[in-house]
Amino acid sequence: MTIDFTALTQLQPLFKQLSSGAHLNRLKDTELWVQLELYQSDYESLFAALGFVLIVDGRGFAYFKTELASAYTGKLTRRLALVIMLLFEYQADQGLHLFQFQQWRLDSILLDQLWQQYFALFEAEEINSPKTLSEILDSATRVGFLISEDNAYRLLPSIHRYLDLFVELGNAERPDQIKEDIKEDML
Repeated sequence: MTIDFTALTQLQPLFKQLSSGAHLNRLKDTELWVQLELYQSDYESLFAALGFVLIVDGRGFAYFKTELASAYTGKLTRRLALVIMLLFEYQADQGLHLFQFQQWRLDSILLDQLWQQYFALFEAEEINSPKTLSEILDSATRVGFLISEDNAYRLLPSIHRYLDLFVELGNAERPDQIKEDIKEDML
């Protein structure tokens, strides 16, 4: 395959963003996203030759798949997973449609309500204040899971990575639960 490097006009900013561990989002990074869509196979080939696996998700986000994680990213990932899981649980309890998460406005009022509702779980993860909760969301903004605007946050399409994980974990637990239910029905 021959790559026309003159056509890859966004190579440097794309590589810089993706190699930093950040996600590219169709809604936030429009110019880079258009370039990536136009030359996706060229970018995939080039990045693969450099040792990177480019994942482009049809739901509107891209990232480099990596097996390496620092202690900081592991802690951030664990904390963010908890926050996202509890946010989705809270919003479901409020009767909101979960697949419209990109429309949710995560402002200080919602974060305070989330903090009050799940105080014990947050404290167990050493999220000791609503300020720490905001700091986690600020970090998630830097890596492309959220966008900050008008003193609030909004979830970006890349949050699907967490939702996919939650579904996978839920499905992994189901077969055992089904077996358990069958045993109980037989008794």
